Amino acid sequence: MESKVTTSVVKGLIISLILIVLSLIITLTGLETNKGLGSIPLILFIAGIIWGCISYAKQMNGNVSFGNVFAHGFKITAAVTVIMIIFTAISLSFINPETKNIALEEARKSLEAQKMNDDQIEQALSISREYFLPMAIGGILLTYLVVGLISSLIGAAVAKKNPSGPFVQQG
Repeated sequence: MESKVTTSVVKGLIISLILIVLSLIITLTGLETNKGLGSIPLILFIAGIIWGCISYAKQMNGNVSFGNVFAHGFKITAAVTVIMIIFTAISLSFINPETKNIALEEARKSLEAQKMNDDQIEQALSISREYFLPMAIGGILLTYLVVGLISSLIGAAVAKKNPSGPFVQQG
């Protein structure tokens, strides 16, 4: 009996749900400004992509190439990226709109620490305030795609492969 392969979309959905739950927990506990917690979702994302690549190779009984596994991992990345962009837009608009104010206040403190004058700080914050959602979405898009690309490469490299086909040398 042939085993069923879990699709990249399903794996992306699973990883996204874990990241969303973690995000909601961080938000509900008021730990948004804790910089140490910021790396946990990224680590889970990396681990999820690598897990997805390895499980794909196992479900295919190792009859995959590096390119097949990498493509599967990057499809997972694409699914997670789209879901997280949608979640972020909903979260910043409806679930937790005060995140914007918290981020702007942190930016103000950072700019004050750089000894900028009040006019420069206000100008920078007004631009940030106006383009906050597009900048957040752009940051997620760039971060998830780059980290997902690297994670897919790692996952494809560590996944056990023994491809068979007309162009594979038999030794």
